[in-house]
Amino acid sequence: MIPEPDILVVGGGLGGVAAALAACRAGRSVVLTEETDWIGGQLTSQAVPPDEHPWVEQFGTTATYRRLREGIRQYYRQWYPLRAEAAALTDLNPGAGRVSKLCHEPRVALAVLEGMLAPHRAAGRLTVLTEHRPVAAETDNDVVRAVTLEDLRDGTRRTVPARYVLDATETGELLHLAGVEHVNGAESRAEFDEPHAPDRAQPGNQQGITVCFALSHHEGEDHTIDRPADYDFWRDYKPDFWPGPLLGFEAPDPRTLEPVPRTFEPNPDLDPLAVSADQSADAGDKELWGFRRILARKLHTDGAFDSDITLVNWPLNDYWLKPYIGQEAEALREARQLSLSVLYWLQTEAPRTDGGTGFPGLRPRPDVTGTADGLAKAAYVRESRRIKAVTTVTEHDVSIDLLGPYGRTRHRDSVGVGNYRIDLHPSTGGDGYVDIGSVPFEIPLGALVPRRVRNLLPAGKNLGTTHITNGCYRLHPVEWNVGEVAGALAAHCLAEDVEPHQVQAEDKRFEEFARVLDHDGVQRHWPDVRGY
Repeated sequence: MIPEPDILVVGGGLGGVAAALAACRAGRSVVLTEETDWIGGQLTSQAVPPDEHPWVEQFGTTATYRRLREGIRQYYRQWYPLRAEAAALTDLNPGAGRVSKLCHEPRVALAVLEGMLAPHRAAGRLTVLTEHRPVAAETDNDVVRAVTLEDLRDGTRRTVPARYVLDATETGELLHLAGVEHVNGAESRAEFDEPHAPDRAQPGNQQGITVCFALSHHEGEDHTIDRPADYDFWRDYKPDFWPGPLLGFEAPDPRTLEPVPRTFEPNPDLDPLAVSADQSADAGDKELWGFRRILARKLHTDGAFDSDITLVNWPLNDYWLKPYIGQEAEALREARQLSLSVLYWLQTEAPRTDGGTGFPGLRPRPDVTGTADGLAKAAYVRESRRIKAVTTVTEHDVSIDLLGPYGRTRHRDSVGVGNYRIDLHPSTGGDGYVDIGSVPFEIPLGALVPRRVRNLLPAGKNLGTTHITNGCYRLHPVEWNVGEVAGALAAHCLAEDVEPHQVQAEDKRFEEFARVLDHDGVQRHWPDVRGY
């Protein structure tokens, strides 16, 4: 039997986990669902190391997100054979990857997230339903009464009523099922006067997805996979905005769009302690092996590991031929074929610096991703359906070109902070990279409040942003922050017998909620940072 909870959180990614933690911390009963068998979304089932801002080690996240990060580091210190000087680092980067100050394996994040939830499960406040997806929603005027879930293992369907429903799905699935006003794809320039928006709305223009995979390299061994069914197509595919075939080591620089060669050298001799992960100074994406490396063998005692492990989330395996939302099955099939084709190309045809071709020693790592083939359990989905919110965050709120080098948009109802470049990957509408400098930003509560529906809240990438500003609000710490606030808001509304619209609109009620967030360690404003 599934208990009837106070709060139903649909989607077990980072936002969903943070929402469940916040609601349980407030004493509320919660049911948390997840389509795969791993909670954690971007960090785990999608296998994406965190994309974060330059000040993440000092400030600019919630207290619980900091606990997650420290828990990951402590897991390595406790269980891995780290060199003494690596174990002593307060800012240990287990993978020594350049994309993040905290590159790590998906299973480690999974273990830490499970540990964070464990006390609430033991107390009976939290029920976690993995391998469940939403298939229907029951609504009554402006209230969502219940959600029907399908057990993907046996097809059983159960309807779960709840007083508050939080949509933490990767695609904003409940917005569709419950008839909540929302946006797909790109808004028109006329709607918000965003300089980088298209002239007309393009609902089908969505950022590409990526099926990530993990690799190690073992010289002298042959781990070549079977030739993928669609390999000929992908080997010959040349996008109009690409300098050559997609399967190649030359790709546009996302910031300048100039063709730039990438290098690929498995298991380099460089000491990983010398690696700097600061994307504000260097994007770090020109050396592919080290870009998203998630285990660095040289951080450990001699002989502990015979290879690094790297995570392939590169320009080569971004998929954008079909929109994922609305064509999930076919888009996912083709994206998986692309990633398998990238792997096969690396093993058989990729140019080497010695003049040869192919790296047959590249070994896919199903043990790392928890799958049979080494591909991630789920696609990395960058862009969700987005609510039509009381407040919509637009390019005018975050673009450094519009606000100036020391500009900032301050929100009366700020419930968090974030920072990342407006980073749009090639899209299904034919756009190449759109990469825009941004300023440190705040998260307005109004972006979490639907215009009409009274008890459904977004708890992930589906808050009130635009196609453009989704590019900087979609990353790990912001998704966690949004989920944590959504969970806290639902619990607060139940305790105070108020509704989200009232909390957002009325100064006194917002101040009461803000004190809850402050007590829980949710940073709502930036200090005076410079140099972004």
